[in-house]
Amino acid sequence: MEQGFCLNTLKKLAAEPDYTDVSLAAAERVRALAKMGGLVEVQEDIAPKRYFRSGVEMERMAAVYLEEGSLENAYVLYTKFITLFVEKLPAHRDYQHCSLPEKQVIIKKLQEVAFPRKDELKKRLHEKYNREHTEYLRAQGQESVMVDVCSQQMQHLSLLSEDRRRCLLLKEERQRVATLQRMQIESEQFRYFEDQLRRQELANRKAEKEELKPIRDHEQSQGAHLNRMRLPVSISQPAAPLTGVHTHRVEALRRLVVPSNLTHRFLLLADSNTSRGIETCGVLCGRLVRRVCSPGDPSHLSFSRPSYLCLPQTHNEFTLTHVVVPKQSAGPDFCDMENVEELFRFQDQQSLLTLGWIHTHPTQTAFLSSVDLHTHCSYQLMLPEAIAIVCAPKHNDAGVFRLTSSGMSEVSVCRLKGFHPHSKEPPLFSVCKHVVLKDSKISLLDLR
Repeated sequence: MEQGFCLNTLKKLAAEPDYTDVSLAAAERVRALAKMGGLVEVQEDIAPKRYFRSGVEMERMAAVYLEEGSLENAYVLYTKFITLFVEKLPAHRDYQHCSLPEKQVIIKKLQEVAFPRKDELKKRLHEKYNREHTEYLRAQGQESVMVDVCSQQMQHLSLLSEDRRRCLLLKEERQRVATLQRMQIESEQFRYFEDQLRRQELANRKAEKEELKPIRDHEQSQGAHLNRMRLPVSISQPAAPLTGVHTHRVEALRRLVVPSNLTHRFLLLADSNTSRGIETCGVLCGRLVRRVCSPGDPSHLSFSRPSYLCLPQTHNEFTLTHVVVPKQSAGPDFCDMENVEELFRFQDQQSLLTLGWIHTHPTQTAFLSSVDLHTHCSYQLMLPEAIAIVCAPKHNDAGVFRLTSSGMSEVSVCRLKGFHPHSKEPPLFSVCKHVVLKDSKISLLDLR
């Protein structure tokens, strides 16, 4: 027992602090979050301008988390933002030679937004975690008190039980003596008849056998008849297994609403390129909105509780509202965006989030190529709910995809360029399950 305790203690000490562990002090939990925010890597072969643009998206996403009350996610993202642009990116070989509008925006965001909000979030998290830790300690104290009370009650019951046991033993002894006395009296009363009964029994035994014989024969024949009429007992068969029942929970992603006519309208816009066998790409933009789900809404149902306990709740979901087609250079199997500053300016003016991207495969089916995997990885790193829509007009098909956890792990560390092989098992991308089609308005902006 002692050895096991020591081993568990060592494991706990060796493990990384878990910010969700309410038994930890508030400062330790906040430090665990800060450590998560410090996990930022800068690669020399990626131009600083891409980091600056990612920073704009990062700050906007942190503001979204803050607005929806996700303090931990907001704190981690603001910490990443500060770590990236204060500690890591200035060491990039090309940092001193780049002068971009986004660089000035980032510096301003650091001073006016990131640092103040991080400090405010740190204070709020300390207050929240202190409350949770106090409740934890109170619960632990109450549990200790309850143990003491239960111990005292058990001791009291033990004393009561001992007294009651003695009373019961005394009562049983009295009943035993009374029974013996009664049996003795009855034995004396019937002793006189005992001999007569024995003699009568011997005299009548033969006659009784003769009388009982026809009755036994009748009962045996009756029993045989009943056995022939009785139906065999049926053995219950196990119920047939249910097939096609979805038992796996979808990843913890917020719902993303996509207009049902999006692909149709995008293909109309891309038709001139498609007819020449050239790809077309665009950026999916939208907003985070709050929605109240009713108990009958499938997205409201939870696997963790029965449907009759589901009350109307407020959920946050992304709604795709705009598709922006920037200037681009394209061919039969590639599409590169150019002059993206126009796209960024439009997003900033409209306060739009980047929710993913869309492109065509004029001659191929709908899937994610190795180049597509790398392209989408950057979108999904910034927003887990980001989607990649691939339209294959030749095959009258379209798919909405995202990288799997295996895909993110492999592609995020891959440094190869152009088309190259990747693992096939486990799958690196899959069809999105958090996307809902809806008859809603979509605006297309062509900046070409």
